[in-house]
Amino acid sequence: MSKISPLPGFRLHATLDPARIPWDDSRGVPPQRNGRKNPFQPRAMQALDLALQIKARGYHVYLSGETDLGRTYMLLNYLRPQARKAPTPPDVIYVHNFADPDRPLLFALPAGQGKKLKQSLKELVDAVVKELPRRFEASAYVKRRAKLVDKFQTARMGLLRKMNSVAVDKGFNLDMDENGGLTLFPLVEGKRLNEEEFDNLDSAIRLKLKSRGDNLVQSMAGFMRQLNKAEESFQDDERGLEREAMGQVLNTLLAPLEQRTLKACDCKGLSDYFASLREDMLKNTDAFLQREGVPPSLGVEVHGASGADSVLYRYAVNLLVDNSEQQGAPIVVDDHPTAVNLLGCIERESEMGALVTDFTLIRAGSLHKANGGFLVLHVEDLLQHPTAWEGLLRALRSNQARIEDSGEAPDTAIRTKGLTPDSLPLDLKVVLIGGEELYEGLLVNDDRFPKLFRIKAHIADEADRNATNIRHYLGHVAHIIQGCELPPFDRTALAWLVDLGSHLCEDQCRLSLRFPLLRELMIEASALANMRGEEIITAPILEEAYTARTYRANLVEEIFMEEYDREMIKVRTSGSAIGQVNGLSVTLHGDFEFGLPHCISCTVGVGHEGIIDLEREAELGGPIHTKAMMILKSCLTDLFARKKPLVLSGSLYFEQSYAGIEGDSASGAELVALLSALAEVPVRLDLAFTGAVSHSGQIMAVGGVTRKIEGFYKVCARHGLTGTQGVIIPHDNVDHLMLSPEVLKAVENKQFSIYAVRRIEEALLLLTGIAAGRRLKNGGFSRGSLYDLVDRRLERLGDYAQNAFRRSKRN
Repeated sequence: MSKISPLPGFRLHATLDPARIPWDDSRGVPPQRNGRKNPFQPRAMQALDLALQIKARGYHVYLSGETDLGRTYMLLNYLRPQARKAPTPPDVIYVHNFADPDRPLLFALPAGQGKKLKQSLKELVDAVVKELPRRFEASAYVKRRAKLVDKFQTARMGLLRKMNSVAVDKGFNLDMDENGGLTLFPLVEGKRLNEEEFDNLDSAIRLKLKSRGDNLVQSMAGFMRQLNKAEESFQDDERGLEREAMGQVLNTLLAPLEQRTLKACDCKGLSDYFASLREDMLKNTDAFLQREGVPPSLGVEVHGASGADSVLYRYAVNLLVDNSEQQGAPIVVDDHPTAVNLLGCIERESEMGALVTDFTLIRAGSLHKANGGFLVLHVEDLLQHPTAWEGLLRALRSNQARIEDSGEAPDTAIRTKGLTPDSLPLDLKVVLIGGEELYEGLLVNDDRFPKLFRIKAHIADEADRNATNIRHYLGHVAHIIQGCELPPFDRTALAWLVDLGSHLCEDQCRLSLRFPLLRELMIEASALANMRGEEIITAPILEEAYTARTYRANLVEEIFMEEYDREMIKVRTSGSAIGQVNGLSVTLHGDFEFGLPHCISCTVGVGHEGIIDLEREAELGGPIHTKAMMILKSCLTDLFARKKPLVLSGSLYFEQSYAGIEGDSASGAELVALLSALAEVPVRLDLAFTGAVSHSGQIMAVGGVTRKIEGFYKVCARHGLTGTQGVIIPHDNVDHLMLSPEVLKAVENKQFSIYAVRRIEEALLLLTGIAAGRRLKNGGFSRGSLYDLVDRRLERLGDYAQNAFRRSKRN
């Protein structure tokens, strides 16, 4: 087997030459010409284009992607040009239903007309309040009313004279009080008796007088009916006169308003509303008259009062949705989608210890405000409020937005009386923003979800690193600089940011689209430059900002490194040992990821237990790690158990591991430790190994290779670099290397090396210095090779297991 050479420095990091950037700094980067189209998200753009073209029900959108991809920013950039070109939706108002007050009427008026109608009706009521008393004080009205009063008084006095004459004939006197009440007083010897004198009479006389009085009252009943009829006739005539005056006022004030409104608003039922409004005003003329010095007005509403004070609020307009200032379709982003905020509500006011409501207390939700446009919701926030989620699905399924009373309260057998407003027909696109796991969960657990959100727009988190995408990438960077008002970035800083894009996704051939992370670092670098008085951001400033950012988050990593320094965690970075290999792992603490080396050990002996995974036995190993161990056993069986059984007892474990272990990236190192223990050949401890092994011996790609290499390098650097230290990685992971400048410098100075292997035999040669060997026709391996040593040891273990006790008896 040929000698395996370490990877050259240029293969360990993708680097963009600043000279290839055609602009001196970010000020020269041309603005993005793609408009609302995002060149990095063709899949999502196609889905959104399709969704906006489909007007049928159920074609709402689920925008799927990770949280740090700028999902909302990208979506709003896409929707704003579409919204500006769309027609402005109408205003939505609620008005009083004079036929059924518990069912307020809903009207959709052209944008701006709702606000005008609300103001016009308020001015109408105020004008009627001022004009009506003047009409009543006019001489023509006063004369006509005086005639009615005179006519009524003449008829009334005539009836009273007749009644008094009859009373006198019967020995009584008829008296009328200030309120028009009639009282009979008995006459005794021509003298009128008061109550005290009447009580002092003899009981027999009192009874006689009372009987005569009762008969008199019965005989005067006809006169009383005539008197009541005359009074009712007077009141009817007076109301008719008031209605006539009120009608003249409404002809002057309401009729022009009605004509203007009907001309501007072609709305079904609006004409009938004005007719009902006029009729109700005519019926409630008294409500417009001043009482006790306080003029009635729509500005003073008493929702739960009785009488005239409870009338005027009915002539108001509840402007539910005001689009008078809107240009194009609305885009509503609801970041707190409770049931009330999303679906609307009916508020109540406390008056005299009771909760009352009316149509003016109906409040719109974001669903109503977004009608005719776009409603953007984060599904994680929405699912925190089950009532809001259920209400949204019901609204989208019925295509009607209903505002229900006490929407947050659970269903009960007893419900208080409330309003039932007309529902609003929906015409909007709802866009849910969430992760892929939530999308899959909703598909499985809610049958309504896939029927309503048929369009999935999936956001990619990476893009190919090519010339076209780098140009678009720099366009995004320049847009961030302009939007955040940052100092200009020179070409070295722009090239550094492109390399950071590859570093974030740990792939030399890809660029990370996590622009919010870039934005954070750029803002921090700008702050550092400002502290130093620099006017232009350069690559060293960005590197310093990145280092400072790492320093703020790596306290846990530093604690681990101190444990390695003090040898509390025993990992050797020099020398060799039998049955021991330095493996590598990745640890995540919060949002900070770092690599750590671990010593993997193996012991073997005589027995029939086979290979025991101590991590699994201790219930510390996850299912993927357990599967990797089974593959390792399959590989061992394929190599050495073709003509004989494997008879051994061995154990594999991570030393000083006290937490759960998951993944298969250590299976290659575990196989090396096992073969070293079997062959009794020492393994170099100045090399660490990461890679998954297949049953045929191939070394397969693993995750986090950059972090793993940097973690082992830090331990080696603290112990002292010898020039022989390094890391063995799968060859398939070479393109994933984006190593830090410290590691790159050590590689250039030949103090540290990275080796890429395709098969376990190559790793064994590097770690043991002995060729693995090749299989011979007789089933064995080339003499003196590592596999030959393992094969012979396995034969001896089998012989020991079969004959150990037999030998003891002979001895």
